[in-house]
Amino acid sequence: MLTLLHLLSAIALLVWGTHIVRTGILRVYGLQLRQLLSHSMRRPSLAFLTGMGVTALVQSSNATAMLASAFVAEGLMALTPALAAMLGADVGTALMARVLTLDLSWLSPLLLLCGISLFLAQKRSRAGQLGRVAIGLGLIMLALELIVVASEPITHAQGLGLLFASLTGDPLLAAMIGALFAMLTYSSLATVLLTATLAGAGPIDLPQAIGLVIGANIGSGMLAYLNSSLHAAAGRRVALGNLLYKLLGLLVLPLLDPLTAWMRTLPLSLQDQVIGFHLAYNSLRCLLLLPSVAPMAHLCTRLLPERITERNGTAQPRYLDLEALPTPTLALANAVRETLRIGDLVEQMLDHLQDVLLGHRVEAGREIRRLEDELDRLYGAVKLYLVKLPRQSLGDAEDRRWAEIIELAVNLRQAGYILAKMQHRAERRSVTRPDQEELTELHGELLANLRLGLSVFLSGDSRSARQLLRQKRRFRALERNLAHAHVDRLHRQPLHSTEVGSAHLELLEDMKRLNSLFCCSAYVVLEAEAQNTDCPDERPGHGRQDDELRRLLTDDAANRPAGGSATG
Repeated sequence: MLTLLHLLSAIALLVWGTHIVRTGILRVYGLQLRQLLSHSMRRPSLAFLTGMGVTALVQSSNATAMLASAFVAEGLMALTPALAAMLGADVGTALMARVLTLDLSWLSPLLLLCGISLFLAQKRSRAGQLGRVAIGLGLIMLALELIVVASEPITHAQGLGLLFASLTGDPLLAAMIGALFAMLTYSSLATVLLTATLAGAGPIDLPQAIGLVIGANIGSGMLAYLNSSLHAAAGRRVALGNLLYKLLGLLVLPLLDPLTAWMRTLPLSLQDQVIGFHLAYNSLRCLLLLPSVAPMAHLCTRLLPERITERNGTAQPRYLDLEALPTPTLALANAVRETLRIGDLVEQMLDHLQDVLLGHRVEAGREIRRLEDELDRLYGAVKLYLVKLPRQSLGDAEDRRWAEIIELAVNLRQAGYILAKMQHRAERRSVTRPDQEELTELHGELLANLRLGLSVFLSGDSRSARQLLRQKRRFRALERNLAHAHVDRLHRQPLHSTEVGSAHLELLEDMKRLNSLFCCSAYVVLEAEAQNTDCPDERPGHGRQDDELRRLLTDDAANRPAGGSATG
C-alpha cells in the first residue's frame, strides 16, 4: 500500500510540474503566443509549424486547442489552418516527451534551486514567472526519477504485477485506460511520460504501453472537445476535427503484434522504444493527415452547423472562457472583448435614444429597455469573471489592465442607466423642434466620442487619447453654448412651458455626463505616458507634445470622473 502511495504521489508531482510550466509560459508569453498563433494561420503548412512550436513551448496540446478554438469562434482564423495547427500540436507534444526523458538528472536540482530563488525574489515580474517555469521543469524531472524508484518494488511484487497485467492485457482496454488517465490528469504529456517510465521499470510490456500512448492522445482530444463546449459551433469544430484525427490512431492497434515484434529488435531500452514510438506515431500520422484538413473542415462544418437563433433571444457572454482564468493574459483579453460588446450595446441604446427624441417613442423605448437588461447581464458576467481572476498572480501591467477593464465596464453600465433615464424623461415630456435639432447635433458628437473612447481603450494609442480629450473639451463648449441658446429662447418666449425648458436642460446635462464617461479611457493612456516622460529636453521633437499633454491633463483634472463613474 505504501508503495502504491509513493507511486501516486510521484504521478501527482509529474502532473503538477507540467501544469506549472504551462501556466508560467502562458503568463509570461501568453499574449505573444496568441498573436503568433493568430497571425500564422494563412497557410496550413505554416499553421502546422506554429502549432508544433507553441505546443512544445507550453507543453500542452490542450492549451493550443483552447487558443485555436477561441480564434475560430471569434472569426480571427479559418477552420482549415486551425486543424493544421492541431496536427502540429500533437507533434510538439511528442517532441517535448522526447526531451524530458533524456538523462538530465543533474539539471533537476539546479532548476529547482534557481527557479525558487528567482520566483521568491520577484514573484510578480516576468523574471519571477520564468522562475516558476524553471520550478515546473525541475519538478517534472524529479517526478520521473521518483516514479522509477517507486516502480522498483512493483517489479518484485507479484500481486501488483498481476494487477497491471490484468488492466492492460488488451491493447484496446489499454487505450481506454490511457484516454481516461489523460483526461483525469489534464495532460497527455504526463500520461506518456508515466507510461514510458513504467515500461522502463518493468510493470508493463511494450504492447500495453503502446496502447496507453494511443489512448493518451485520444483522451487529450476528448478533453479539448469538452472544454470547447462553451464556444460557438465554429469553435467546437476545431476540437471535433482534432478528436476525429486522434481516433484514427486506433487503426494502428490491429498491426500491434508485428509492430512490437520489429521494435524489440531495435537496440533501444524499453523506455526509449515507447518514447520513440510516440514521436514516430504522431509525426507520421499528422504529416499523412495534413493534406486532408480541408475535407475534415467541411465534414466538421456539416456535423456542427451554426445555430440560427440565439438562446432566448438575449445576449449571452461569448468570450468569458473559464478555462483561461489560470492564464491571466488570455483571461484579460477575453474580458476586454466582452467589455467591448457592452460598448456595442451602449451604442445601440444611443441610436434608439435618437429615435425617441425624434418622436418614435414606443418601439425605440422598448428596445432601450431590452438593451439595458442585456447590458446588465453582460456587465454582471464580466465583473464576476474578473473577480474570479487571481489578482495575486498578476504582474504590474496586468493588474493595471484589470483595473482599466473594471473601470470601463462600470462607466458603460452607468452610461446605460443614464440612457434609460433619458428615454423615460423624453417620453414623459415633449421636445420642441429647436430642441430636437440641438440634441441631434450633440448626439452625433456623443456617438463619435463613444467609438473613439472604445478604440483608445483597446489600442492604448496616445495620439487618439489626445484627440479624445480635445473632443471632450469641444463637446463641453458646444453643450454650454446650446444651453445658453435655450435659455435665451425661453426669455424671448415667456409663454413657453418652464417644465419643457427644464426637461431640455436636464437632457443636455445627461449628455454631458455621458460624454465624460466615454472619455475616461483617455486619462489612463495619457497619465501612463506622462509618468514615462521625465525630461522632455532629452527627447528631440517631443517637447511640444509633452507640453500639450500636461496642458490637457491639467485643464481636465477638475472635470475628470471620480472613481471612474462620476461626471465631468
